[in-house]
Amino acid sequence: MTNPKSRLRMNNPWHLLATGFGSGLSPVVPGTMGTLASVPFYLLLAQLPLTLYILVIVAAAVIGIKICQVTSDDMQVHDHGSIVWDEFAGFWITMLVVPLMQLPVLDWRWLVTGFVLFRFFDMVKPWPIGWLDKRVHGGFGIMLDDLVAGVMAAIALVLVGHWAGWLV
Repeated sequence: MTNPKSRLRMNNPWHLLATGFGSGLSPVVPGTMGTLASVPFYLLLAQLPLTLYILVIVAAAVIGIKICQVTSDDMQVHDHGSIVWDEFAGFWITMLVVPLMQLPVLDWRWLVTGFVLFRFFDMVKPWPIGWLDKRVHGGFGIMLDDLVAGVMAAIALVLVGHWAGWLV
């Protein structure tokens, strides 16, 4: 049986984006590596006006459906672990809380907590994330569970920030 990764071509823009510029090719915790690779992009996005940040997230999510579908089809495997574009978009949703609430973008507490919360929701897949993951397929399904994980992690991030007293 052929390794699905052998079907990837990093000179193919769909594959390059789907693998998070190669971060998803990590032999260990590719989803976490993909999320980690999305952090510098978040730091750039957070400098944009809020409306533009939101438009970039919407575009990343919509285009992500195609990115993930094409790459999944080319790999001949649904939602292979090396496809991490969904982690990029999901993490950016989580971190939208920071500019939305006019919090300091470079405050490591928000960044680390957002990262951990997003990875928690993405890996554990509590309802409805796990339900969606099992029932919605294709590029839309690959993206959807991470987008919902991003929203749930964003809500949790606000709650943690409130509880920890960071919102004062």
